[in-house]
Amino acid sequence: MSAAKSKSTRPRVKITRRRIIAAALLLLGIFIWLEATQLDPGLVTTLTFESTSLGETPTVGVLPLPTSAYLLMVGALFIVSGGINLLELAGRWRRVSLGLLVLCGALFIPTIIIAAAAGNDTNVTTIVAESLRLATPLAIGAFAGIWCERAGVVNIAIEGMMLFAACFGFVTLFFLRGTDLPLETAQLLAVVIGLLSGGLIALLHGWLSITFRTDQIVSGTVINILAVGITSFVRREYLLSTEAGAAKLGNISLPILSDIPIIGEAIFTNQPIFFMMFVMLAFTHLVMFHTRWGLRTRAVGEHPHAADTLGINVNRTRWINVFVSGMIAGLAGAWFSLEATGSFNDGMTRGAGFIALAAMIFGKWTPLGAFGAALLFGFSDSLGIRLQMVGVGFPVQFLQMVPYAVTLVVLAGFIGRASPPKAVGQPYVKE
Repeated sequence: MSAAKSKSTRPRVKITRRRIIAAALLLLGIFIWLEATQLDPGLVTTLTFESTSLGETPTVGVLPLPTSAYLLMVGALFIVSGGINLLELAGRWRRVSLGLLVLCGALFIPTIIIAAAAGNDTNVTTIVAESLRLATPLAIGAFAGIWCERAGVVNIAIEGMMLFAACFGFVTLFFLRGTDLPLETAQLLAVVIGLLSGGLIALLHGWLSITFRTDQIVSGTVINILAVGITSFVRREYLLSTEAGAAKLGNISLPILSDIPIIGEAIFTNQPIFFMMFVMLAFTHLVMFHTRWGLRTRAVGEHPHAADTLGINVNRTRWINVFVSGMIAGLAGAWFSLEATGSFNDGMTRGAGFIALAAMIFGKWTPLGAFGAALLFGFSDSLGIRLQMVGVGFPVQFLQMVPYAVTLVVLAGFIGRASPPKAVGQPYVKE
């Protein structure tokens, strides 16, 4: 009896999210340490901070780092931090262990940059600017998801809305270039058509999921499949038989800000949709959390029956938010064909709509959190490109998988408890 009792009272080691992160950090530290011991102790990695303009711009700052020593130090820090956090100590030691986790998180991205550029020069300003540029459609798509899901409608059709907007926005620009319209006017009209394309497809999603109460996941999946088929048909019928190239949206320089050393020209001299990302960030945050409409939207997404008793038209609120969500997703789609490439290819969004949804979830359905997550995914995409440039000995296909792998890792173990709006995905029937 006593043996059974002692066996039942034996303390069990709980598998918590913190311990999972600590174990991953411990393994990563061991890997970094072992790799660092293989490097030449005299190897130096130089981080430069300079403008990305095409002109003759002098380097503003240079930071040489002994690669092996730096990686050994970081590896040791990761090992110590991982080991301490595996124990989940209480009291003031808990603060120390959490502080070590924060420090390791802050060093994670610089360590990746230094390890990728080992022994070479790398322009940090270029990496930051490229990460922001690649995060643009992801952040805007995440904002689209927030508008929809805060009102209680699941929107996995962001990918399809992006693809429709990229296609019809580019087709509009292509045919308008044969007219007497100035190029800037034609580009503006093309962006507007891209927005409206996303909005119209969003109305289809609303018609299916709100009016007919179709399963919202099924409705979004249908739209994504429809987007692949229709855009491929349009490209084959109207673009392949012609010279389909078109000019990209031009750069805009923000006065005063573009003159800031190092980051001015890299960030504040950019294309219009890039700047619209920041406009949509501020707009979404202000509307959702500082206006009456945002309060109604969140009420509809959390407690639609209670909102109805207060006189809020639940389904009309959802319709409007779904339409706005589609237009925002259309802006993200226009980035691909009108700002990034100046062309349209089949499936050119490459799953960006789904990564945008991951950014929205990672950001806990808040604009600022979603923007930070989009920056993480944009950096991972930029890192894959950087690794290809420096000739890391991995197949190109594996390097192109980096942003998707980061998405899986983040969603699997690093976001913690992410609670969506309580009524999301539930059709509303007025009693």
